[in-house]
Amino acid sequence: MVNVLPGKERAAYNELHRIEGIKDIYHVFGEYDFVVIVDVEDLSTLNNIVDNIRENEFVTATQTIVGAELK
Repeated sequence: MVNVLPGKERAAYNELHRIEGIKDIYHVFGEYDFVVIVDVEDLSTLNNIVDNIRENEFVTATQTIVGAELK
């Protein structure tokens, strides 16, 4: 989940959309501005993507939630 600077949602979305590994981005209303979905095989790859998200000049905060597929 991602928070961005007020009024910079479109710019942040455009930048996030360019990050390799992001599967979907949902603009939401409430505590966070976006829910960003990534699908990775390991936590190292997830960490790299989160680092790239945090480097976005419009991003003010992130919250990572890890989910696993039940088999």
